[in-house]
This record gives sequence, C-alpha cells and structure tokens, in this order.
Amino acid sequence: MKRLIYIISSATVLIACESRTYEEISDKTPIVELITYNKDVKPIIEANCIMCHSPGGAASFQPWTSYNQVKNNIDKIIDRVSRPVGDPQKMPQGGSLSPSQITIITKWKADGLNEN
Repeated sequence: MKRLIYIISSATVLIACESRTYEEISDKTPIVELITYNKDVKPIIEANCIMCHSPGGAASFQPWTSYNQVKNNIDKIIDRVSRPVGDPQKMPQGGSLSPSQITIITKWKADGLNEN
C-alpha cells in the first residue's frame, strides 16, 4: 500500500511540473503601465539595434538613433522583430528579441508612441 501511495504521489508531482522559463511565465502577465520611448523602448533599441542602425553600421542608411527615427519606422521594426527564426529578414541579425521585448515595442505603438 505504501508503495502504491508513493508511486501515485511521484506521478502527480511529475505531471504537475512544467519546464518553463521565467520569461515565458512573465509574458502571461499583461503590461498595464503606459509604455514610453525613453523609459521602455529606447533601451531595447540601444541594446539590440544601434550597432547596425547608426552611422558607420551595416544599416546606417536607416538610422534608429532618435525617437523620431524609431517612431517613423515602428511598423517595419515590429514586422522584422516578429518574424520567425530562420527568416532572412528577421532582426536583429543573428539574434532575437525576447517575447517580452516585442510586447513592449508593440504596446508602445498601441499606447500612442509616447516619447516620455
């Protein structure tokens, strides 16, 4: 009887466990605060895009070093960062934004592209 209880308990624990990262779990919580360029979007762009989208970069023809440049290209940015892995037009090249970073950028557009 003890063995049966142990087996059932072990099976319950194993079935209940999920292998999910913190980021996957946290993406389920909606962002309720107002997203702004300076506070939320600019750090993402600077960390992932500026190396190419600035003077001297591979995509210097389309710089994203200012609020207006990012705002004016937001549809293209959202399209490129949302593409599936393996798509040759996915950005950033050789990498990927996290789902939460993409959500922040998308919500910034939905919130009205606020600068501050």
